[in-house]
This record gives sequence, structure tokens and C-alpha cells, in this order.
Amino acid sequence: MARYAKPADGDGLTQSNALLADLEREIVGCRSCERLVRWREQVAVERRAAYADQQYWGRPVPGFGDPGARVLILGLAPAAHGANRTGRMFTGDRSGDWLFGSLWRTGFANQPDSQSRKDGLELSGAWVTAAVRCAPPANRPTTAERDSCLAFAERELALLCEVRVVVCLGGFAWDAALALLRSRGATLPRPRPRFAHGARAEIGGLTLLGTYHPSQQNTFTKRLTEPMLDGVMRQARDLAFPT
Repeated sequence: MARYAKPADGDGLTQSNALLADLEREIVGCRSCERLVRWREQVAVERRAAYADQQYWGRPVPGFGDPGARVLILGLAPAAHGANRTGRMFTGDRSGDWLFGSLWRTGFANQPDSQSRKDGLELSGAWVTAAVRCAPPANRPTTAERDSCLAFAERELALLCEVRVVVCLGGFAWDAALALLRSRGATLPRPRPRFAHGARAEIGGLTLLGTYHPSQQNTFTKRLTEPMLDGVMRQARDLAFPT
């Protein structure tokens, strides 16, 4: 499987890395949404029995990956006992097992799974983030919480200047991506692009691709299979890295 070399760390990328680090610190310190702050911190104190001996992250979760990424993967929000525990998007839960397995099979990751921030996972050509940075109750952030958090994603995308493709994991992320592009000044097509697995839209110089979210609800019921997810990731790869 193909592996993509990271671009040389020139002055532009060095500056971008520094600004991404600044943005990460700002995200981690955010307390804007009272409901989300209360929930993420409650979960971090009460903990799940299987992780009772672990120190939960319990804060907003920043994006991570290759600063020279051409593919941005946009999720919904951190899982209460996944990224809210480990401090890295999609790390330590079943959805992440599916996502990183697919990224490994399609050449974007150096290993097929991720359990902690120090497990050696590296992404090449891809950046993983979410529309909402705090774990929400019942995994359901409100539209207002999404819109409050989108300013972070807008700044993140501006700093990831090589991004060509945005892969939206689920309908919530698809709607968030459309709102994000509109806030960047892009004109949305009419009729408004609708989410579906395999959906594609060209907006504001970027290609949006839709896939069902790799949640247990979708993977256990076979609504989403590994070949389906891999197919979208391969499409993203081919669009972002044309031969």
C-alpha cells in the first residue's frame, strides 16, 4: 500500500506548525459551552469501570496528524470514554479502531490501531479532527455547540493549507463542513448537497466526501463495512494525490 512522504519542513510549514500548536493550546483551554464542560468533566471523574485506574483527559480535544495533510477527516465529537479519556481524536474506542484500520490500509497511517497518545501512531497526508471538541451527553452536540466550535475548525483548515479533500464521517460532520465552508465565503450549490455514504460535492476549491460514521451502531449492523469505508478513503487519496 502507498505511503505518502511529508513535505519538506520549509519556512511556511514551520510557521504553520507553530500556529497549529498555538491553536491546540487555545482549544484545550476552552470552556465556552457550559453543558459540554460539565459533562466532559463529570465523565472524567466518574469514569467507566474498565478504565477506573486511568487518568482521563477531560478537556477539549485538538485535531492531529500531518501538518502538510491534503486530506482532512472530520468527525462528530470526542467519545466520552475514547478521546475524552485519551486526549486524541478517535483514540481508544471502537470507532477509532475502524477509522485507523482504514487509514492504515489506504496508506495514511503507519499502524492499524491507536490506544493512546504515545502509541507511535503517525499520519501521513491526513489530519483528523472533529466538528465539536468536547464529548457531548449521549454523543449529541447541539447545533449551537457545533457553531460555537466551528471557529476552531475554520482556523485549523486555514493553517492546513495543503488540504484538498474533506472526508465527513456522518451527516452531522457533513452539515458542519457545509457551515464551515460557508463561513469561509464559499457559495453552496443549489440544491444544497445532501449527505449520503459516497456523497461528493465540489465547494470552495475543496472536495467533500461523505461516509457513514464508523460508530458501533453502523458497523455492528453492517450499514458500514470495511470495504465501504476503505472505498471512500481510497477515493480521497486518489483525489488528493493524483498520479
